[in-house]
Amino acid sequence: MALTYEDTYALMSDAVFRGRVNIACVNFARYITDEPANTPAHSTRVRWAQNTLVNPEVAVNQVIPTVVTDGQVQADGAAITDPNLQTTVETAVNKLL
Repeated sequence: MALTYEDTYALMSDAVFRGRVNIACVNFARYITDEPANTPAHSTRVRWAQNTLVNPEVAVNQVIPTVVTDGQVQADGAAITDPNLQTTVETAVNKLL
């Protein structure tokens, strides 16, 4: 069952959930910094990754609306598994880049 708007909004500001999104952003940023230079949109991706590694909370603020409205998050809420949250965050980042 999908979260209500109220539940979704609460999840956006839940400190523990935001912390998990923060770690997922950092993990993806580290992955991006190791990508080959011929990766599509590499310079944009590396710039995002470097900025994220310096200040991950900015990245969280950028992706959290997309993350909390993702189908898996809507289904599982804060109980989403770390691997599923990682996939959701990466999808959200790729939508922004």
